[in-house]
Order: sequence, then C-alpha cells, then structure tokens
Amino acid sequence: MASVLRWYADHGVDEAIAETPVNRLDQAPAKPVLAPETPAPSMAQRIESAAAPPPPASQAVASAKEVAESATTMEALHTAIESFDGCALKRTATTTCVYDGNTQARILLIGEAPGAQEDRQGKPFVGPAGQLLDKMLGAIDLDRSKVLISNMLFWRPPGNRTPTAEEISTCLPFVERMVEIIKPEILIYVGGSAAKAMLGRSEGITRLRGRWFTYTAKDGREIPATAVFHPAFLLRQPGRKRESWRDLQAIRRRLESYT
Repeated sequence: MASVLRWYADHGVDEAIAETPVNRLDQAPAKPVLAPETPAPSMAQRIESAAAPPPPASQAVASAKEVAESATTMEALHTAIESFDGCALKRTATTTCVYDGNTQARILLIGEAPGAQEDRQGKPFVGPAGQLLDKMLGAIDLDRSKVLISNMLFWRPPGNRTPTAEEISTCLPFVERMVEIIKPEILIYVGGSAAKAMLGRSEGITRLRGRWFTYTAKDGREIPATAVFHPAFLLRQPGRKRESWRDLQAIRRRLESYT
C-alpha cells in the first residue's frame, strides 16, 4: 500500500475526493451512490479558499524584479523567494526549492523545476535524476561542495508538467539576480528549458548542447555558458550518455584553463 501511495504522489496525485474511501461493491446496484450531505473540502479547495488570486502576469514579473533586486546576499535572496507569492505554483507545491550546494562556488548549474522528491525535500536534484547528476559531476571531479545547483522554477508544477512561459518569466528575475550575486565563472544549463530561457534561444537541447555561449548578466558581466542534457532525459535515453560525456569533458577543460 505504501508503494502504491508513493507511486500516486510521484505522478501528481496528491489529494483524495473524500476523506474516507467508499466501497461501492457493498452498495446495492439499484441504489444511486450519493455523496455525503456535507462533504469535506478537498486539499485543492482548501488551498483555493485560503489563498488570494494570483496577480496578473505583468504585475507578478514587476514584483519579482523589485523583490529580487532588493536582495544583496544569497541568504536574503533565499528569504525573498520563500516569501514571494506572485507565482501560482506556490499554491500547489509542498515546499519552496531554491538551491543546494556551495554559494561561493565557481560553477552554477540551473535546471528546469523541482520534481516530486525535490518538492518533498526542498532541495533541487535529489531524486533519480539528481543521483545521476551527482555521478556526472563526479566524473569531472566535482560535487555539491564545489558547485551551486538551482532551477528556473522554485515550485513544482503539478504532475511534473512543462512550465509555462508565464511561470518562467515570473521566476526569471530571481535566477538572474542569483547569477549577479554568485558571479560564477561558468554557467551550466541542465536541460533545454533553462538554456532557452537564459540565453533567449529557440533551439532545442540537441542543438544547444556541446556549444559555448556568452551570458551577459544584468550587471554587464559576461559569463561562459553551456548546456547539457537533463539527467532525467538520459535516464530515458541512455544511448545519449556518450554525447553527455563529451560535454562534461569540455567543461573540465574550460575549468582547467582558469587554474
């Protein structure tokens, strides 16, 4: 039973229709199945009644920019993101998942969005994809003490659906501010969504990976940036790991050139 419940949670099924199960086999076929006179509200209904409607997209983006720009340290930025209510995803997520790793690192990795396990633990890349990412970093002598890992979104999209352009635009000011504060020597976009959003490109990850770009931060600083396959994609397509290995070696060579 526990494994079935975990399977439901991993697939976005996180609420029940009623508080108690109904065994319909015990009911006479001729009798209609009636709902209780005063059914308990579902989790979604409780959240909806407690939370105010999300602001318009333009207002949410403007608010995010204002809040992000006021943060001057990573601790302040973390607090600002946790208290920000302009993204509707926060209303359905369990936790706010901001970053993990070393805030003084030379390398900043940016993925797409938290998954089910990340949503429960409040840290990015802790599920099966995260375990593979750790192995990928280890292959070039890196680990979470030497990098900082974050995402384009800080709240899990229900059912792990693809983030909308509005959701990405709302969270983007915080990511941009993170880059300004960290001042990394290298940016690594993990997956196509992050690469396209940060670089303003329309190509897919298969065309973006293996190339080097220049990301210009809001303060004018130019940072070398590259994209790699998302480890979740590699779990589904293990045949593409050879290309990923070449990308990792290119990152290693770039890092060695700075020493």
